[in-house]
Amino acid sequence: MALQCGIVGLPNVGKSTLFNALSSAKAQAANFPFCTIDPNVGIVTVPDKRLVVLEELAKPQRVVPTTIEFVDIAGLVKGASKGEGLGNQFLGNIRTVDAIIHVVRCFENENIIHVDGSVNPVRDKEIIDTELQLKDLESVDKKLDKLKKMSKTGDKETLKGIEVLSQYKQHLESGQSARTLQIAEEDKRFIEDIQLLTAKPVIYCCNVEESSVVSGNKYVEQVREAVKNENAEVVIISAAIEADIAVMDTAEERELFLAELGLQESGLNRLISAAYHLLNLQTYFTVGEKEVRAWTIHKGDKGPQAAGVIHSDFEKGFIRAQVMSYADFTHYKSEAACRDAGKLRSEGKEYVVQDGDIMHFLFNV
Repeated sequence: MALQCGIVGLPNVGKSTLFNALSSAKAQAANFPFCTIDPNVGIVTVPDKRLVVLEELAKPQRVVPTTIEFVDIAGLVKGASKGEGLGNQFLGNIRTVDAIIHVVRCFENENIIHVDGSVNPVRDKEIIDTELQLKDLESVDKKLDKLKKMSKTGDKETLKGIEVLSQYKQHLESGQSARTLQIAEEDKRFIEDIQLLTAKPVIYCCNVEESSVVSGNKYVEQVREAVKNENAEVVIISAAIEADIAVMDTAEERELFLAELGLQESGLNRLISAAYHLLNLQTYFTVGEKEVRAWTIHKGDKGPQAAGVIHSDFEKGFIRAQVMSYADFTHYKSEAACRDAGKLRSEGKEYVVQDGDIMHFLFNV
């Protein structure tokens, strides 16, 4: 599964600087390739030091990390929900992403004029929220109208849909995002087809000056307070620092630079970690002579679902999986040694895949 995050933010908050830095970034653990598939889409490899260890042990012909796509949602300004700027076009782009990275300006700089005249990240957040909420209200109203026309038959599912969508309508009209509505998980089925923008998980990316990148500042605290009830991630990042990291050629250079700043990892790595945590994702590996590869799945996925990430036929014809833990593989150094030590297991359809599992699938179609 290709994870896709849309980057939004008002003008002059550092969104473009951040996107450009991410788009030219090299993986932190090793220099895996990066590519751009569209002017506003960048694909970055997900850093995972376990891949480096697996490469040393298996000596494959190639190593394939899993990836994350960043989509620059440009043109999102006040009035976007009514088509201002490039509103309609780019609001449409947001519908396809798994999560939203909302960049807010948390730094002072007299040379970079704020579009609203002053630095106020909570106000900026609310402007974007309002535009997305207004667009969601349009979607909810359209579906409500459709269901109300169908309700004359007395169909219970239709009536339930009207009840649920009415709750979303009231919630949005009160200036709250769909993700904060307390509603039964099963009732969310009624909004799946309309892909509400404010129902998407969000990471608030606080863009700070270099001196605040380790511990944040008063603006970061304001953001944390404002979003404490949203079940959102808050990540502190300096777009300027990320731009410097992006042009460095080696992992050693980047690590030295980060250490001098008092950082253990780049903002890009922290963003990716936050996205994985927010979306409840994890990684398993396939290891062989030809290829060592990382695969992204949801926590709780069972063997057939994990196999389906490789190919739908693997899921349909799943028989069983041969499984080793990463810890066992790196301890015993090979699959054969794991087998001899009784650490290579055969797991069936009900096996819940664990982060770091090394798997081979047997299937029949």
